Amino acid sequence: MTYPPPLTPEEKLADAKKLSGLPRIVVICGSTRFVAEMNEADLRETRAGRIVVKPGCDEKSPHELGADPVEAAALKARLDDLHRAKIRLADEVLVVGDYIGDSTRAEIAYARSLNRPVRFTHPGVDPDA
Repeated sequence: MTYPPPLTPEEKLADAKKLSGLPRIVVICGSTRFVAEMNEADLRETRAGRIVVKPGCDEKSPHELGADPVEAAALKARLDDLHRAKIRLADEVLVVGDYIGDSTRAEIAYARSLNRPVRFTHPGVDPDA
């Protein structure tokens, strides 16, 4: 008798979300220069009944967290790891803004490697279009 292979962690998470009746989870990606647009997208997605996660820090605005360059670089690495975890948690990705930088391009590639659907507020910026 052969058994099906064990579920991957991603499959277990998808099953748990389905069983718990959670709404779709959308992660917002994009340059933090588009914070206002991200907040607007958050509002639209929330009103549509979706759970929204997005960047929690605006690295483009002056803040004491960026005062020390060494600490700022370490923080950026931790924030990038955290955002990739948000992408793994999400059911889909919404890219906000009319500009795609290196970090956002990497997030899009990561999301697609996980077979997450990726939507754009400005479809013309899709690097794979």
